Amino acid sequence: MRLNPILQRAGRWLLAAATALAAVHAQAAVVGISGSGGSGSRTFNLFAAEGYVSMADGVQVYSWGYGATTGSGGTGLMQISGPTLLVNQGEVVTVTLTNNLPTRTSILFPGQSNVQGSGGAAGVLAQEAGPGQTVTYTFTASQPGTYLYQSGTQTSLQTEMGMVGALIVYPSGAPSGARWAYGHAGSAYDRETLFVVGDIDSDIHAAIDDLVKSARATGDACLTATDPALQCVFSADLSKRFPKYWTLNGRTSPDVFSKNFAPELPHQPYNTLPRLHPGERMLLRVIGAGTDLHPMHHHGNNSWAIARDGRMLASTTTSGPDLAFSDYTIQVVPGQTYDAIWTWTGAGLGWDVYGKLCDPAATTGPNVCTHTAAQQHQLLSDRGKPIPVKLPSEFELAYGEFYSGSPYLGDSGIRPVGAGAANTTGAFFHMFHSHNEREVVNGGIFPGGMMTMMVIEPPGVVIDVAQP
Repeated sequence: MRLNPILQRAGRWLLAAATALAAVHAQAAVVGISGSGGSGSRTFNLFAAEGYVSMADGVQVYSWGYGATTGSGGTGLMQISGPTLLVNQGEVVTVTLTNNLPTRTSILFPGQSNVQGSGGAAGVLAQEAGPGQTVTYTFTASQPGTYLYQSGTQTSLQTEMGMVGALIVYPSGAPSGARWAYGHAGSAYDRETLFVVGDIDSDIHAAIDDLVKSARATGDACLTATDPALQCVFSADLSKRFPKYWTLNGRTSPDVFSKNFAPELPHQPYNTLPRLHPGERMLLRVIGAGTDLHPMHHHGNNSWAIARDGRMLASTTTSGPDLAFSDYTIQVVPGQTYDAIWTWTGAGLGWDVYGKLCDPAATTGPNVCTHTAAQQHQLLSDRGKPIPVKLPSEFELAYGEFYSGSPYLGDSGIRPVGAGAANTTGAFFHMFHSHNEREVVNGGIFPGGMMTMMVIEPPGVVIDVAQP
């Protein structure tokens, strides 16, 4: 581990809060890479490499990870989590992996059938590449859904070190312009977001860092060996593993709010800040990339689980997600993937979320409601109603960074001097975090870790739909 200066640490917190809305590039689609190819095929050129990832408390953690070449749409740097691979159902996918690590490695593609490997040497679970070697994997993406990919070599250690990423297979057969997670209208969504949830024991990473440095300092022959039996194998005591950092797409809070491809986070390019308008359906793609179970709890509303492990929760092949279930906490099991639909309308709150005091039954006069079509997602019985409690004055409230100064969507009000000013649009912010409270810290300090927000933007606020 390496510590950044305290001022840099404080600056990162302020930057993350200040850019949560102003500079974040939220999108309708998941940010990832599409590789190259066409006519039913798709090719990715990946590599495995080492580097230091940054935690929001200033700690630098030595890690191993996958990266993508710029020719495949990547940054050319190792990243945590690995590049998100975006493919279409039915395409023949070819992934070429060049190993720049000081030890051999590989890729597994759980959920994909008949994966063929070539090059390198056969390992226990997958075709492996030694240092400087290249292997190629080929499979047909026959089933739509959310999947992970990970190392098939020393899996416990290498996934701990960061060797994991996401694979998303988009379905065939959806109508033009429609967004379906699976081959049925019941899986339709308006926006999607990805959560690769992970956990890090920085002591294990530091131990491996020391071993690698020692091998290089002494010129260990294992670093240049071509015989797999003589190549370096680094190990640490995993029986005493105890995570100290918990991540979303490789970042800890509040770095999760910084924009995609933020220059201060070169090895952690993906942010985690879902934004949507009232009534829109947000597809939550969640991947358990760590070793522990992480109960991810979203405030504001339940979600509907529609799929697990890339398979729709359906009783028949044509029924759609008729076995979907409502829940307020997504149980993210290690190695599992989970698709859920989350939405928010404000319906049934018992008061008007836009703060309009009017009579829904009136057709003329000063009490006529003036809700636009985009504001009519509430129940008719809620329109025009005041909040059914007396609100305290601004001098009796504690103000957070994301409170606009008003309880109403799209509105803002008075805030005391020094109060946060990140919520410039009057959005509603609902926390989305691990319900295991020890996982919302950074190095034992709250708040941080596995925590982000679900942002309900007022109608009319533009949410960037382009990948930055």
